[in-house]
Amino acid sequence: MAATTRSHTTTDHEKIRRWAESRNALPACVKGTAGPFDVGVLRLDFPGYNGEEPLQHISWEDWFFKFDEQGLAFIYYDQTAEMN
Repeated sequence: MAATTRSHTTTDHEKIRRWAESRNALPACVKGTAGPFDVGVLRLDFPGYNGEEPLQHISWEDWFFKFDEQGLAFIYYDQTAEMN
């Protein structure tokens, strides 16, 4: 029987950053969505990502500014598919 995977939610910057960095993900935004004073749509860029949206790396400072400004929460899993 497969183990049940449970999602978690956080707004803690350090927890988010540690989670992303442990998976080699970098803070990013979707190219073409930024405004003059806005980074645009937030994403995390994982190694080997080949999605439809072209990503642009940004600083953690800029990523978290937008994250907080929009009142977002980060939903994540402790384990990856490879860990199960």
